[in-house]
Amino acid sequence: MPFRIKIKDFYPEIVLKQKEIASYLLCDQSLYSKYERQERPLPLELADKLADFYGVSVDYLIGRTNEKKPYPK
Repeated sequence: MPFRIKIKDFYPEIVLKQKEIASYLLCDQSLYSKYERQERPLPLELADKLADFYGVSVDYLIGRTNEKKPYPK
């Protein structure tokens, strides 16, 4: 089941345009913007891609931990 997340809160040190991140996720900018504004739930597979992109764990991305380091694959 998709979950909601406030994506921008986790990455103040990384400045990328929504269009660039949307392209990485293979969605359009307006949909990605809705994920950021929590107007649409972020699917787990996209959370996984974002975590890989930023080099953090999904748990960090969704606010379950303060540890940024991803788990070993």
